[in-house]
Amino acid sequence: MESIIIIVFVLGYLAITLEHNLKIDKLIPALVMMAVCWALIALSIDTFPQWFDSAKHTLLDNFGLLGHDEKMHLMEETLLHHLGKTAEILVFLLGAMTIVEIIDYFDGFATIKNFVKTKSKSRILWIFAFLAFFLSAMIDNLTATIVLISILQKLIHDRDVRIWYAGLIIIAANAGGAWSPIGDVTTTMLWIGKKVTTGHLFVYLFIPSLLCMLVPTFIASYLPAFKGKIDNPETEDDKPKSKYSAIMLYLGLAGIVSVPVFKTVTHLPPYVGMMLALGVVAVFAEIYSNRKFAMSFDADEDADHQGHHSPVHKSLSKIELPSILFFLGILMAVAALESLGILFGFASTLQDSMPMLGTELHHAGVSDLVVLLMGVGSAVIDNVPLVAASLGMFSEPIDNELWHFIAYAAGTGGSMLIIGSAAGVVAMGMEKIDFFWYLKKIGWLALIGFLVGAVAFMFTRTIF
Repeated sequence: MESIIIIVFVLGYLAITLEHNLKIDKLIPALVMMAVCWALIALSIDTFPQWFDSAKHTLLDNFGLLGHDEKMHLMEETLLHHLGKTAEILVFLLGAMTIVEIIDYFDGFATIKNFVKTKSKSRILWIFAFLAFFLSAMIDNLTATIVLISILQKLIHDRDVRIWYAGLIIIAANAGGAWSPIGDVTTTMLWIGKKVTTGHLFVYLFIPSLLCMLVPTFIASYLPAFKGKIDNPETEDDKPKSKYSAIMLYLGLAGIVSVPVFKTVTHLPPYVGMMLALGVVAVFAEIYSNRKFAMSFDADEDADHQGHHSPVHKSLSKIELPSILFFLGILMAVAALESLGILFGFASTLQDSMPMLGTELHHAGVSDLVVLLMGVGSAVIDNVPLVAASLGMFSEPIDNELWHFIAYAAGTGGSMLIIGSAAGVVAMGMEKIDFFWYLKKIGWLALIGFLVGAVAFMFTRTIF
């Protein structure tokens, strides 16, 4: 039965990676894969020889001796445990995405656009690279990519020029998300899973991540696509639509950035701090809003009949819910493999079979080569399940170098292919970027940045 569950997982995974060929949204196979895996476990609970206790992070010794009812009860407890951990991530993301949508409601990101005064293509490249790098650390790489490409579309009218910038934004946003606990969903998973802390994440990964962004940007600045100047006429769209745009931008970003501080002070899960930040931002959004407030869709002729009574309601309606459900499906499917001890066994096999690269390059029984392969793998398949798998595979303590290397590799490795990261997928959709164009023009730059940052990490971890 374990083999059948693995086959279901592999087929589901294949459907996710081939979503553009199959014309089926990756959300669908993720949810089906999750439900079928757990259904097979429930139907065949008595046939499994072992069970992995996720709370204690160990294999149960006496699982085979338990009765059917006891095994079912244990399975339900495990399912509830994984659902709780997954819900922490999803609620956190919902809060962050809502705050960003509230900022956008007030056209707050137009404030950033007004900072870009130069017409030089290479200078604009550097400005957007640094914006993507630091903005993704504050509001996550997916959201930063959406924001910057939206600004780019107003700044550069020629799509053939714009897609080059989009490619470098993907690299910079993924690099920036790696060193922040709220910059990438995989880093957030490691942070919420108590594998890394904010301070150590910054110390270990800031320099490698910065180099991962700087080197490709430096090389790209000498390419023909970034020579010359942009010539676009000024339009009325250049001005923010709301007089509160700058205030809401700074307030929203401050709310998101305050979450790690809240966690450090209160020791509560990050999603609690994010909900507090959302509440504070929402209060100001309601105060600054000029919209009519109605408790029903047809309260009066001036009410908003679309059902968006306030900025908060409007923002919530724009949340990318399919992405949230995709994360639910993929994380819970990986949890099924973890609960059967399959990932634990896979980790042991990796540690035994992978070649050692020397004592100085081998840490916690896991070769650096394994982590680098995870980085390359995150470009081929989604990095979320790779990191979810690593949480079940390895049992190193918090802030172990392994976790920081995994955060870097999974966060930046996805830049090598446009479907390898959430930032790449959203850019592909917004600009209709061709898979093979990206592979040919941008992929090699991402690979160089990834390798330079990995080498830098190997040096920095010996210093700190």
